[in-house]
Amino acid sequence: MAQVSAGLLVYRRPRGRLEFLLAHPGGPFWRGKDRAAWSVPKGLAEPGEDLWAAARREFQEEIGLTPSGPAVGLAPFRLPGGKQLHCWLVEADLDLSDIRSNSFEMEWPRGSGRRASWPEVDQAAYFDPSTAGWKIHRGQRPLIEAAAAQLGWRPPADGDYDVGDKD
Repeated sequence: MAQVSAGLLVYRRPRGRLEFLLAHPGGPFWRGKDRAAWSVPKGLAEPGEDLWAAARREFQEEIGLTPSGPAVGLAPFRLPGGKQLHCWLVEADLDLSDIRSNSFEMEWPRGSGRRASWPEVDQAAYFDPSTAGWKIHRGQRPLIEAAAAQLGWRPPADGDYDVGDKD
């Protein structure tokens, strides 16, 4: 049975422009990576856990904030690794100046025997749909496209998200 992840895709509309909130993973592997490195704040749901509750819990753990307001469920889809992702759209203009993420511990450098701790998320920011399309993990790009379309935005005709910083 495939693992199930749940998350919140928070969006806002400053000056009528659509923007999505994405999270950048912490830790040494992701340091300095931008293109296809960001993610929707999400995580694994426990077996039998209410998925909406799991999405809110994961957002709180990764960002340290709790968006309020109505939520609209997006159609679940399968990530390239086989997990099924359930995600909700929530409109909220959150102050991201002081996010607080839970942390994880791992051996680093590998094989050294030393353990270190890092925040699960080291930054969060809002991005317009085109920028979010190239910043988000490629496997999550359909989520941005579906959410943007549901909110009335259309991607570039050529589907080209290759703009901005190059890693």
